[in-house]
Amino acid sequence: MGSNGLAIAMTNERTGTGTRACPGHMGIANFCEPKQFVLLESIMVPIRVPAGGFLFWEGDEADHAYYVRSGRVKLRKSTEDGKEYILSILKAGDMICEFAAGHMSLQYAFTAEVTDNAEIGVIHRQDLEAAMRQDGELAFGFMAWMAYNHRVTQSKFRDLLLFGKPGALASTLIRLSNSFGVMEPYGIRIDMKLTHAELADFIGATRESVNRMLNEFKEKDILDFRYGKIIIRSLGALQNICRCNTCPTCPEEICRI
Repeated sequence: MGSNGLAIAMTNERTGTGTRACPGHMGIANFCEPKQFVLLESIMVPIRVPAGGFLFWEGDEADHAYYVRSGRVKLRKSTEDGKEYILSILKAGDMICEFAAGHMSLQYAFTAEVTDNAEIGVIHRQDLEAAMRQDGELAFGFMAWMAYNHRVTQSKFRDLLLFGKPGALASTLIRLSNSFGVMEPYGIRIDMKLTHAELADFIGATRESVNRMLNEFKEKDILDFRYGKIIIRSLGALQNICRCNTCPTCPEEICRI
């Protein structure tokens, strides 16, 4: 997990509050030249979706791609026994896109729920394919973006599978801090409210076990809680729990939620 940027920021003790802790967010625009991104924007249809709305449900036909202009979108997957897992939380600059070869039909493998009022750019799959045929650089950028997302997913699986539930929770907290962390004098504030049940859904654990682990982390002064938000007081302790790799083995832009 790439958290050297956070560690350096804490060591330097930036003045003031509200400093974004880790700005290494890699949205789709990072993989396109400006003219290719302008082409992409030209085929988007803007819509507004209120918090609690859905872009699509798991199993719906994947006919569209969605670009997050503002707000946040939670991706979650259900199992046959009714259990739900949170796969990711997307923010401005992120994109949701499922690809299939040729005219093969494709279904969304997860549900996209809007958690904060969002502005979304909707792109029809046929328009996107036509744009990539028109501009090879755009197609190459999409390939690089997809490879990046695969690396993020692989690093999550590694942490969830190899280091037990405490390691998985520590990894998730580090990733949340990299994606939504704000530097404060008292630590890194994760700038979103998360219930214990939601944290459990990130790692496939029960709410009770997550509650117990969080209390243990608090007793060891690793975490604190203020106004319903998590404060990371000892990033190094979380790194030790999940045996965090150091940059550039796992750069901060890969260590995202």
